[in-house]
Amino acid sequence: MSYGPAPWQQKSWDWRAAGNFIGGGAGSGLIVFTALAGAQGLTLTMLMLAGLALVGVGLLCVWLESGRPLRALHVFFNPRTSWMTREAFTATLLFPAGMVAAAGVPGFAWLAAGLAFAFVYCQSRMLQAAKGIPAWREPLLSPLMVLTGLAEGGGLFFLAAPLHGDGTEPLLTFFGALVLGRVIVWLAYRRRLAATAAPRALAALDAAGRSLQLAGTLLPLTLIALVAVGVISGATISLVAAIAGFLAATAGAYVKYTLVTRAGFNQGFALAHLPVRGVRP
Repeated sequence: MSYGPAPWQQKSWDWRAAGNFIGGGAGSGLIVFTALAGAQGLTLTMLMLAGLALVGVGLLCVWLESGRPLRALHVFFNPRTSWMTREAFTATLLFPAGMVAAAGVPGFAWLAAGLAFAFVYCQSRMLQAAKGIPAWREPLLSPLMVLTGLAEGGGLFFLAAPLHGDGTEPLLTFFGALVLGRVIVWLAYRRRLAATAAPRALAALDAAGRSLQLAGTLLPLTLIALVAVGVISGATISLVAAIAGFLAATAGAYVKYTLVTRAGFNQGFALAHLPVRGVRP
């Protein structure tokens, strides 16, 4: 069904739109964690470029999704009301700032991190602005998207930890706090949707939620706790952090994919009063 009183799934945004949220959020989070880690030299260059590449791939996905890609510049025409326009403007600042940061110019890593955070925030408001879709218009979706973007970026940062070795235990603890905060917001978000979202949307979200809670939260937090209490130490910490990062990042990406492609059911419509010939309303 594409139109009628029962909820129907939107067809305007598909895997390409999901790719924008996945790449943009994870790339922005990676840039933020790179700045927080105080990375220097080649590590700074490689991580910053990787974050920018992910954001770029996400933007490429949404460009491919547009019906008329050659008119992509039209996205810049409505900054007063469109979060997609604000995302585009933020991206035009993020890329040069990130490139200068990758070159090692002092201070620009923090500027890139601030712009990356602004970018993922704009993304979080884009979905939430779709008022006709209960799973998207829920206000808790915005903090959920921000938290999962940062958690995914942190996951990628620690996934690469065996290569760069810049991950510290305080930063790993912060990553764990993001993972925990994400699942708390997720549970509250899911509870608030129970009375409004379509059954098929809820079923899709529940499947993604199980992955998020188990593979994306319980297992990473267990590994981080083992590091915190000293059960795991030495060179093994980087490997354990990489596993925790991979689990958190992939679970977050799966949730975003589900939100866009499987849970985007319109609320449908209802006619409270049907017209009857010869009877006044």
